[in-house]
Amino acid sequence: MKTLLSSKPVLWFLFLFLFNAAVAAVAPFVVDGTQGVMTAVGMGVVAAGAGVSLVRDRGVAE
Repeated sequence: MKTLLSSKPVLWFLFLFLFNAAVAAVAPFVVDGTQGVMTAVGMGVVAAGAGVSLVRDRGVAE
């Protein structure tokens, strides 16, 4: 597990997942109306994609 978490691709995608998830959670409160909701949905999709790629590519070594 330690080698998995210390690899560069995992750290990069983990950062992307956490950043996009945070933006998705905050966007509706910062941006009003439809634009805030659509920003949250879009960033949530990106965060989900980064999370899925972490799980899917877990066995692939660099």
